[in-house]
Amino acid sequence: MEEGFRLWANPSSPHAEGRRARAALEDARERIKRALGLAQGNKDYELIFTSGASEALWIALNRCKASRRIVSAVEHDAVFRAAPDAEVVGIGEKSLVDRQQLADLMFRAGPSLIAIQDVNSETGVRQSVTELHEQVQSAGGLLVSDCSQSAGKYWLPNADMLVLSAHKLGGPIGIGALLVSDFNLLEPTGGHERGYRQGTENLPAALGFAAAVEARRIADTTIGEGYNTTAIKGEASWVTMAGLKFCDIEYTINRVGGLFLPSNADGFTQDYTILAIAHPTMSAQAQLIRLDAMGFAVSAGSACSSGTLKKSRVLDAFGVADDVAARTIRVSIGWSTTPEDLERFSEAWAALA
Repeated sequence: MEEGFRLWANPSSPHAEGRRARAALEDARERIKRALGLAQGNKDYELIFTSGASEALWIALNRCKASRRIVSAVEHDAVFRAAPDAEVVGIGEKSLVDRQQLADLMFRAGPSLIAIQDVNSETGVRQSVTELHEQVQSAGGLLVSDCSQSAGKYWLPNADMLVLSAHKLGGPIGIGALLVSDFNLLEPTGGHERGYRQGTENLPAALGFAAAVEARRIADTTIGEGYNTTAIKGEASWVTMAGLKFCDIEYTINRVGGLFLPSNADGFTQDYTILAIAHPTMSAQAQLIRLDAMGFAVSAGSACSSGTLKKSRVLDAFGVADDVAARTIRVSIGWSTTPEDLERFSEAWAALA
């Protein structure tokens, strides 16, 4: 970012300073794509810099050339704000999107844009986005996937559009990206970013974004997908570390009556850096206060909605009972979290019981 401030000029300006800024911006754009494995073959996406994931979702949902919008019931609040009139597809077996209901919705007249996140921001449940993309394609629809919680952790899924957030993977706040398989999917608005976004590009943040993506170690076990329960060569990613430590955390919390959610899902794929944990007796708000005093920063629901006392819409969609949801906190494990931190947290949480 310091380099970006030294280079700073409007990247759209034709003078020499502007051209240098433009060259640095385009270099950052390609570095991000290359680090995410998106710069070759059938995963060659166009990248539009945005102010964050929320704006990227707004562009995808409002500028896409499709007449209908369908979103999963467990999407981030930013999706529902961007497409308040969208049709909603529910969650079925194994905490996955109900594919039959999705097929029924897509069968109706008009091309559809479907929004299905890769990793849920409150529970860590991973959807089978690449398989869903095949289903959506076969029905003539388009798929946008919110990958804010998976980019930099796993290889990205196949979709027509992908949404990224820099600060979720260690980059600066206030910048994200919309990856588009074809610019023709969107109606241009004029302005910057090839006419698909208004506002001067944030060069310092773009360079910080690129540096952060390059610093991540992706949990890699199979081509196209990364799972966090198998160690990778060299230094393990923070995702791998979280998966390997999960059994220890689970044992400590389960022995005092704790519950990991969604509990009725048999065989869903879990991102172990995001955990929803229900206490046997204590309210979520009481847990937050007690854990904060112990030095642990957790939340109830996603950060954009955790200030409310209403039941989480996401937990409701996953079938979690009201009384259990009221006792559920969200625990996020970051790139700086250590195994010792996890052990201290699980013991502190167990002490609350």
